[in-house]
Amino acid sequence: MLTKGVGKVREQKPVFGFAPAQQTSGDREFVFTTADFERVRKLIYDHAGISLSPTKQDMVYSRLARRLRETRKKTFGEYLALLERGDRLEWEKFVNSLTTNLTSFFREPHHFPILADHLKKLQGKSPIKIWCSAASTGEEPYSIAMTVVEAFGSYTVPVSIIATDLDTNVLATAAKGIYPQDRVDKLSPERLNRFFVRESLATGGGYCVKPELRRMITFQRLNLLEQNWLVRGPIDALFCRNVMIYFDKPTQYKILARFAPLMSENGLLFAGHSESFLHAADIFRSLGKTVYDLVPKKR
Repeated sequence: MLTKGVGKVREQKPVFGFAPAQQTSGDREFVFTTADFERVRKLIYDHAGISLSPTKQDMVYSRLARRLRETRKKTFGEYLALLERGDRLEWEKFVNSLTTNLTSFFREPHHFPILADHLKKLQGKSPIKIWCSAASTGEEPYSIAMTVVEAFGSYTVPVSIIATDLDTNVLATAAKGIYPQDRVDKLSPERLNRFFVRESLATGGGYCVKPELRRMITFQRLNLLEQNWLVRGPIDALFCRNVMIYFDKPTQYKILARFAPLMSENGLLFAGHSESFLHAADIFRSLGKTVYDLVPKKR
């Protein structure tokens, strides 16, 4: 479900606050001017709230040049006009092309023992709800699910895990739960044997997440800037790691303010190592190690 209002782009004052990237030419297949780059930045900001750095011009060209070939457009002007006319299918592919999906199993590992301790304190509650708001290709939500199983010693636990992402392509990969050798190399042999099944060489030789682990997670597309989220509270643990770095501070604050009423009284918010929510200190307070909870209500 794409954000409403993806037709004609609204006029908007510059929001990025830095000098424009230099026009580039060289031996590129398509001409990509500074004006084209600024149009891309405005489109992705208006649509997904993502603030593209001025240093990303080469990255944007390499990713969107493929879209020009696929849509058989001769110039970036023609391609961007297609988006501005409201082609919903191409909007989805445009966003998917520009979103970065760097992830790994048990990334920022200090969070998972904290999650396990938190889950044990919640024993007796049913259901316990966990939201992974940037699921990417699935490594993070599966790491959460493995932590749940290890904490409770069972796959059949009263825990509901919802994993969302803006990018439909990575969600499809996550739902399949099949990973090549290099993606699981850092997992311990115990976890690899417990939670994965090795595929035959005939089918690729990858590692497939066991069905009982996959069944613990519901994957769905969600844009954090959309008005209506399908996620319902109360959320006991919310993973929003390495997501806010793509948004400016006002957009971060708006999202955090929407998280707050969804959180359970003792719910925890997990952020990325380079993220800080000091500008939202009236909503969330730091517990250390980039973990937050709600600021207690004044009585």
